[in-house]
Amino acid sequence: MGTGLGAGDGIVGRAGTGGSITHIASIEARHPAPLHAHYSASKAAVVMHARSAALEYGPYGVRVNTVSPGLIDREGLAEAWPEGVRRWQQAVPTGRLGRPEDIGDACVFLASPLASWITGHDLVVDGGVSARPTW
Repeated sequence: MGTGLGAGDGIVGRAGTGGSITHIASIEARHPAPLHAHYSASKAAVVMHARSAALEYGPYGVRVNTVSPGLIDREGLAEAWPEGVRRWQQAVPTGRLGRPEDIGDACVFLASPLASWITGHDLVVDGGVSARPTW
């Protein structure tokens, strides 16, 4: 789903049905990287849009959240960026890159009844890398 201003309108239009919207942001919304100013700013905007939408659509029973992934492994990543992958694996407490299913599982959780009282939240899924000190 896009992050357009009307993202919840279709759900709200079905009175009383409630629902859940989950946007994908990035840990760079909170922890910017050099030469990534535009990317970091755009992901921070996604997080703030979701928080604002949570306030707007909450009275209709619609929850709005974001998932902010860390580095997710994909085919060819290690070959294209070997130094970055090596640094990430050294920095992340879990010792591995994220997997697509890590993000999918977080989205399923946020859409489930288990998350019925979670809205306006940015769920960071990064293997703990953002818990590290920045100094």
